[in-house]
Amino acid sequence: MVDIGLTHIALPVSNIERSIKFYATYAGMQAIHRRSDIKTGIDVVWLCDKTRPFVIVLIETPLVQTVLSPLAHLGVGCKSREFMDHLCEKAQQEGVLLQKQQDSGYPIGYWAFLKDPDGHTLELSYGQEIGLTVEETP
Repeated sequence: MVDIGLTHIALPVSNIERSIKFYATYAGMQAIHRRSDIKTGIDVVWLCDKTRPFVIVLIETPLVQTVLSPLAHLGVGCKSREFMDHLCEKAQQEGVLLQKQQDSGYPIGYWAFLKDPDGHTLELSYGQEIGLTVEETP
């Protein structure tokens, strides 16, 4: 994989372990890099789903001002509508479902909003066809 184009987004988080668990559960991501900054002692983790060279950089900080709120969000495509429904049911039980699933038709597809432990928004979707649109664009 080559580091060209959009490679990461950095999010401040108040509890790095709680955020790792959230993104592992709802976005299929895992920690691929972890360190404590030598000068500041701040913990940093890179999360990746290993499908492309893109990571979410989690930076632990005592004060988090929510950056990604409903319209500003991270989007994750799910493998099926049924799998997305399963994740949304779990999110509802855990109290992190912001907007229940709805089908907005082409090109938006089936989607829902979840909130991560610090209030950042994660969109789950199925049928947005972003990959197909990219492939068809000259």
